Amino acid sequence: MDEAPTYLARTDPESDRRRRRIALIALFVAFCLIAVGIAAANATYQRCKEPPAADGRTVSFTVQDGATGEDVVASLAEQGLIRCGGFVGNLLLRGSGMANTLRSGSYEIPVGTSFNDILAIVTAAPRSVKTIRLTVPEGLRIAATYPNERSIATVVEEQTGVKADAFAKLAESGKLALPPYLPKGRSAEGFLFPNTYQLVKKGLDAKTIADTMLEEFGTEAKELDLVAGAKALDLTPYEVVTVASMIEREAQVDSERALIAGVIYNRLNSGQALGIDATLLYADPTPDGTLSTSDLASTGPYNTRIHAGLPPTPIASPGRKSLEAALHPETTDYLYYVLCPPDGRGVHRFAVTYAEHLANVRECLGG
Repeated sequence: MDEAPTYLARTDPESDRRRRRIALIALFVAFCLIAVGIAAANATYQRCKEPPAADGRTVSFTVQDGATGEDVVASLAEQGLIRCGGFVGNLLLRGSGMANTLRSGSYEIPVGTSFNDILAIVTAAPRSVKTIRLTVPEGLRIAATYPNERSIATVVEEQTGVKADAFAKLAESGKLALPPYLPKGRSAEGFLFPNTYQLVKKGLDAKTIADTMLEEFGTEAKELDLVAGAKALDLTPYEVVTVASMIEREAQVDSERALIAGVIYNRLNSGQALGIDATLLYADPTPDGTLSTSDLASTGPYNTRIHAGLPPTPIASPGRKSLEAALHPETTDYLYYVLCPPDGRGVHRFAVTYAEHLANVRECLGG
């Protein structure tokens, strides 16, 4: 049987022309897509070269030792100093020819600085910054209450030149806060963390110092999990710091901190007055650094001989060891302790009953 006749053979000129038109159209579409892609890529590249809008901020930018160019570009983009990180940011860096000349260090970079100017900053040796060393020991209160008393404020003035009165006024004003540890409206007593600080000398003032010390407290509190620890003790973080401040003023031997913490909690749980003279010294009615008979009879809220419970505020700045002791007290039945010089410098004797305590007082103090 003969096949049906074919009127458009493969070699038909009309068919060839149709195929060529389709190929040309496809080539044109591809060319247009490529052109659009190139234009979009160029627009992105040009946009990424432009700095972000200046907003008046200056960012403290650090190039870590051993950081790669990709690390630096990613960090610049993350902190809003350049528009683009990733491939385009790295392309800009490689195109600058400065990828291998980055220097580790800390730099102050205003937002809105061009990419090339940023590279000029982070490839130059950082300028030396004059600093001041401030060392605040544990157990100091914010302000002195009698002549020649050492306090955080007097230490600040001695070592930085910032006036003690100005520092104390700010720290006790209630304007500083550190949620969830220090509520706003309260003195920062107990929350200015004792440590050694290296502070930038230029523009140093009371606010900068106080904020730095509060920030350090926040770091320590987070590491110690102060919030969860306080909750486990059925206390607030503020109350735990108050306990830690008493431990700081009472303990002279590290091994006794948790024991003293245990005594404090035992007395609180039993409803007994704490009887800690350091709290009364904090608000000494006759401020001279010692307690008189009339002082001991004071009815003020810091007299824990006559008032049960915690004093209204911390009485000093506790260090990490006292905070740890307040969070992890030694479990004992002790309700009393007394300083016992015959047993060693700063050593206390502990007792369960009042009769045992009186015997310890006679042996230790000769009373």
